[in-house]
Amino acid sequence: MYETLRWTVLDSLTIAGRTYSRLKAQPAEIAGFLVFPVIMTVLFGYVFGSAITLPNGGDYRDYLMPGIFMQVMAMTATSSATTVGEDMARGIIDRFRSQPIARSAVLVGRSVADLSMHLLSLAAMVLAGIVLAGWRARGDAGATAAGFALLALFGFAMIWVGTYIGLWIKSGAQADAATFGWLFPMTFLANTFVPTEGLPAWLKPIADWNPMSAVVAAARDLFGNPTSVSSAWPLRHPVTASLLWSVAIVVVFLPLAVRRYRTMSR
Repeated sequence: MYETLRWTVLDSLTIAGRTYSRLKAQPAEIAGFLVFPVIMTVLFGYVFGSAITLPNGGDYRDYLMPGIFMQVMAMTATSSATTVGEDMARGIIDRFRSQPIARSAVLVGRSVADLSMHLLSLAAMVLAGIVLAGWRARGDAGATAAGFALLALFGFAMIWVGTYIGLWIKSGAQADAATFGWLFPMTFLANTFVPTEGLPAWLKPIADWNPMSAVVAAARDLFGNPTSVSSAWPLRHPVTASLLWSVAIVVVFLPLAVRRYRTMSR
């Protein structure tokens, strides 16, 4: 059992290394990870933010940045679906299946590589927030670390959503469309950029129970940034709700992705 685990870990690291080497040949993709944070910070912090006032007061840019942090991690689903779809179209997944490697290593290695790349993008976003928007984490060090850990966990969960979609669609462009088309609007149908209090009565419960709203609210609480008041349970207990949502997504989509991969391997 120990030897099997050892080879699985080594194979997973090999697959992750292959993903990193692919990025070296596509510097534009790396640039996109780093430039996107600057664009989002300037666009929402200054262009739209100048017209937004928080109901309970507070600096809007401090309120905004945790929402953008969450959006960066949520979009791991799109990038994972796209890269898996591209590998499917090129037959790379078939080549992996023919190799004497642990089957789980292909998916685990990809998820590790995808998460680390988005954590790099998150770091760039944090730097952009500090330099361009004057954002600060005003909680203590432990709470701040917990906030980033929650964001990382949510990103990891969304990777498995994208991986599952990518395994069904043998095209990177189609996989991108299949995730971005619903995921990007969902990041807006939340408390990402504005409080949910101003939404229509029929739409507000959807936004309040959106997993992304809980993640954003938890990050704001842990970072000591301005937040909004809501009677919805996920927003009254955002840290607990974030953990439950993230774990639930992993519990559902990780086995689905593994089962899909194994079915393809038969």
